[in-house]
Amino acid sequence: MTTRRALLLAAPALALAGPALAAWPDRPVRIVVSFTAGGTTDIIARLVGNLLSERWGQPVVIENRAGAGGNIGTEYVARSAPDGYTLLVASVGPLAVNQSLYRTMPYDTRRDLAPISLLASVPNILVVAPDSPARSVAELVALAKQRPGGLSYGSTGVGTSSHLASAMMDGMAGVQTTHVPYRGAVALNDLLTRRIDFMFATIPSVIEQIRAGKLRALAVSTLARSRSSPEVPTMAELGFEGFDASSWFGILGPAGTPREVVERVSADAAAAVRRPDIERQMIEQGADPVGSTPEEFGAFLDKEIARWATVVRLSGASVN
Repeated sequence: MTTRRALLLAAPALALAGPALAAWPDRPVRIVVSFTAGGTTDIIARLVGNLLSERWGQPVVIENRAGAGGNIGTEYVARSAPDGYTLLVASVGPLAVNQSLYRTMPYDTRRDLAPISLLASVPNILVVAPDSPARSVAELVALAKQRPGGLSYGSTGVGTSSHLASAMMDGMAGVQTTHVPYRGAVALNDLLTRRIDFMFATIPSVIEQIRAGKLRALAVSTLARSRSSPEVPTMAELGFEGFDASSWFGILGPAGTPREVVERVSADAAAAVRRPDIERQMIEQGADPVGSTPEEFGAFLDKEIARWATVVRLSGASVN
């Protein structure tokens, strides 16, 4: 009787919830990007946001909240109202790497965020200036051995995949190079002017410079070659067995976001990145579109958090 009575009392509330969710969204939706404008996270968020706006008939506003390796924007969403009107597009750093990189974290990815869809996988690509004496990974390693600590590499921040990819290369090659962290995509300017010697960068952020001959690509960080740059070998092909330090990007909401909203955003986001013209565009820009269910993205997050914890431990990287 108690159960039946509870259901009867809940019925009016459920009846009210149905139309409200069916009407979602009835006002602008905000997508927070946890990095600066112009970077890969921002590029993917704006592309997907435009498509979602078309499907929903509502403005989708992109808001950049950068800082602390992506933690600031990610925490903001984790603490936002779980009503579907504040979403997050973030990358491997704030969602997986930072869980073990930072000694204290203001949020827990799996507890405080609702996974919606894995949008894209993006290889990092090892690049140097066109006038660099290193014309291959082997030559870059040889230079590093000749000058211990003398070569420098840039990254988009401590603990980002661009940082840990270089640290992984150092460890596997038995060399020592100097890390120079930057905020966002600013590192590319210093790479172009050879203030730093090399960098693992996400393909979308450098693909135009590579095509224009302003940067030289040496290798990609994934186990398989990139669909956008199939001529560039993988690190594994060049003797770095098992080398895998790719980036990826997903859309999430605060924990507690209504299931119906999560499923709708997931389906619409997946349909957006799988649309043939958008898929071609993303591949041309260096991203491999995915589109997943919330469950698939959640399982992926669990594996990535565990995998990057091992990489962080071996690299010795840590942030207070």
